[in-house]
Amino acid sequence: MSQMNRRRALQLLAALGTTGFVAACGSDGDAESTADRGPIKIGLITPQAGGFKSIGDDITNGFQLFLDLHDQRLGGHPVELLTADEGDTAKTGKAAVEGLLKQGVLALTGVVNSAVMVGIRDTVEQARVPLIGSNASPSSLQSVFYIWRTSYVLDEAGRALGRYLRDQLPANGRIAIIMPENVGSPDVVRGFRQEFGATDPRIGDPVTYTNATSNPGKTTYASDITKALAKKPTAVFCFFAGAAAVEFIKQLREKFAGPIYAPGFLTEGAVLENLKDNALGIQTALNYSADLNNTSNRVFASAYRKKYQVTPTTYAMASYDAAQVLDQAIQLTGGKPTPQQVNLALGKIGQIDSPRGIWQFNQPRTPQQKWYLREVQRDGQVMSNVLINELATLG
Repeated sequence: MSQMNRRRALQLLAALGTTGFVAACGSDGDAESTADRGPIKIGLITPQAGGFKSIGDDITNGFQLFLDLHDQRLGGHPVELLTADEGDTAKTGKAAVEGLLKQGVLALTGVVNSAVMVGIRDTVEQARVPLIGSNASPSSLQSVFYIWRTSYVLDEAGRALGRYLRDQLPANGRIAIIMPENVGSPDVVRGFRQEFGATDPRIGDPVTYTNATSNPGKTTYASDITKALAKKPTAVFCFFAGAAAVEFIKQLREKFAGPIYAPGFLTEGAVLENLKDNALGIQTALNYSADLNNTSNRVFASAYRKKYQVTPTTYAMASYDAAQVLDQAIQLTGGKPTPQQVNLALGKIGQIDSPRGIWQFNQPRTPQQKWYLREVQRDGQVMSNVLINELATLG
């Protein structure tokens, strides 16, 4: 092995752990040939404005960090990362995908909004170019061949919390369920009720659906919150992200001081910074916590904090893993990969040594992974999502 490739191998070993190292480096012969591998284009689709922009920024940062730790290469190929704005509708998302396809990308990644993911499904499948989605993952996205996701399926967040709260809530307790009227909310509610017990009277009240805007005002949720709290629930279960999460919690806290439970997006990243004391005590279920104690997370979280001066989120982690699985799949294809070869290789990479813990793709092309319970606590002068325990392995 040449000095250059030996250095490359050591970098991979440090960043990925031994599982990723074996899959990514392959044999000595493969490693020697990487010097001759030509540049490739990867298309990154994220919202570049609006209430979900902070999530898009995290996704961009996670993918870029993996490239930084790997000489700006995937599978030995120099990477040109092309970006496109998904907007907030199926139409704008489709335009973003089509623009990237015209530029000859080998693969696509990103996508925050579930409505966008559903809207681009047929375009991606017909183009036969793999999309490794790193956030949006509605359960309605079935029977896909070219769409993979490194995040989750939305009903899993509901299932993880439903199982936990079924045993934690007092027999005389009552949960108010408040959701935005969007593509993902029915998935979360269904998963929650499935595990809690659909006929359990403690969750018998109708779901209160709110405006689904990603840029709410200071009174957007007020009347819906009043309606949901009319029967004096002991706890609230909700599902919001980005700027909508900030406004919802602020408006909820004006009228309700009890326990709040949600998928972890409610308190991720910039949301937590903006909520400050309003976030204290909120418990969430998520597939990642920045304080997980494993080698891959120590490498990832340390490098992320050093570069971006903030704690990594699940969005950044899933995008980092999207780069990781592309790295391994492209490596398996040899020196001149096609999108179809990369797609087939994605099904062969096996276990991923991830900051979230070991996971692997299941048959529907989503992760089989652990879910964790976190609680917002004060860590010095800042708020942190502190790992409490494991909830379940789902997927």
